[in-house]
Amino acid sequence: MTKLSVNINKIAVLRNSRGGNVPDVVRTALNIEGFGADGITVHPRPDARHIRHDDVRELKRVLSTELNIEGNPVPEFAALVEEVVPAQVTLVPDAPDALTSSAGWNTLAHRDFLTAIAARFHAKGIRVSIFVDPDPAMVAGAKACGADRVELYTEAYARLYAAGREEAIAPYVAAAEEARRQGLGLNAGHDLSLENLRYFAERIPWTDEVSIGHALICDALCYGLENTVQLYRRELMLPK
Repeated sequence: MTKLSVNINKIAVLRNSRGGNVPDVVRTALNIEGFGADGITVHPRPDARHIRHDDVRELKRVLSTELNIEGNPVPEFAALVEEVVPAQVTLVPDAPDALTSSAGWNTLAHRDFLTAIAARFHAKGIRVSIFVDPDPAMVAGAKACGADRVELYTEAYARLYAAGREEAIAPYVAAAEEARRQGLGLNAGHDLSLENLRYFAERIPWTDEVSIGHALICDALCYGLENTVQLYRRELMLPK
C-alpha cells in the first residue's frame, strides 16, 4: 500500500506571514496524523521562510507517524538531521534561494558527496532517500551511493498529465522499474494532486510513499483538512 506523507511547509508559510503561532504548525501536523496521514514531511530551508529548525525538533518529539525531513544536505541541515534522527531524510539538490524543488540529483556526478552523506545518516539509523529525475541511470546511481530509496521528481508528470497521461507516466514507469531491479524503495513527490495521483498509483503500484503538500493544502481551503486527507488517501486506494 502506498503511504501518504503530508508536507506541512505551507502551514508554516501562513503562520510566518503574520508572526505568532497561528496556525500552530505542530498542532496541525498532529491533526493531519489523526485524519489518516501516514507521515509528515518538512523541508527546512536556510532562510527559514516556512519550517524552522525548532518546528522540526518539536515535531520529532510528538509525532507518532514517520517524520521525513527533506532538503539539501548543507552542514546546517545535516547537523539538524543528525540531531533529530527522523525516520527518513530525503536529499534534494536545492539552491539556497530556490522557490521550490526544480530538479533531481545527478547521482553520477555527485556520487562521492552523496555516498559520504548517506553513510553519515545511516550511522544514525536514518533511512536515506535521494531525489532524482525519472532517469534509470540516476536511479541506479542512487543505489551506488548507498540510498535506501529514491524519490521521483514528479513535476514533469503533473505538467504533462492533461495533454497525455500515457506519455507523461512512461519515463516514471521506466525509472520505477529500475528502482525495483536495484532493490530500492520508491517514493514520489512534487505537484501530485487529486487530478493526477490515482493514475500514478495505478501505473506504479509498488510506490512506497508519496509526499504531497502544496496541492493538498490548497484543496483543504475548499474541502476542509480532514476531508482532504481522506480524499487523497482514497486516490491511493488505501483503506483506513
